[in-house]
Amino acid sequence: MNTQVQSLRYRDAQLVDLPLIVSIYNSTVKGRMVTADTEAVTVESRLPWFSQHNPLTRPLWIVESAEDEIIGWVSFQSFYGRPAYDGTVEISIYIDEKQRKKGYGKTILQEAVNRAPDLQVSTILAFIFAHNTPSIRLFEKAGFLEWGNFPDIAVLDGIQRSLIILGRKVGES
Repeated sequence: MNTQVQSLRYRDAQLVDLPLIVSIYNSTVKGRMVTADTEAVTVESRLPWFSQHNPLTRPLWIVESAEDEIIGWVSFQSFYGRPAYDGTVEISIYIDEKQRKKGYGKTILQEAVNRAPDLQVSTILAFIFAHNTPSIRLFEKAGFLEWGNFPDIAVLDGIQRSLIILGRKVGES
């Protein structure tokens, strides 16, 4: 395994990081593989999303290399917003364009799964477009299973796209 990948650091995102978080996110919009946003988002529009994160239960982490290079970010968001679902989160992982295809996604995902119990998380969900096979494979290799398939519920550039929900109980492989 790449030693760079083994030495990643995770820190709670600060408001000063939001422009970088938005930049990394926006770099995925044009590819039509990762997000249902069809236009770039602004820092201002992401402020409410940013403020919903809590380091103790719904973190937003900046991922850095040992050399302080930003690799990307990962977040846990509440699922469905009702108390009965407090143990369930939706995970999002976004990697900087310069850092993609280096194996970081696997390491970041495993670290998030490992930290989940300390956050009182028992179930992790990933919402992934069905045509995003690299991300689906990444999650499946980490023990996630298909729990839902929503056929043709999104339209990107006039093309209907399906959404797959992958899930994993924490503590199970």
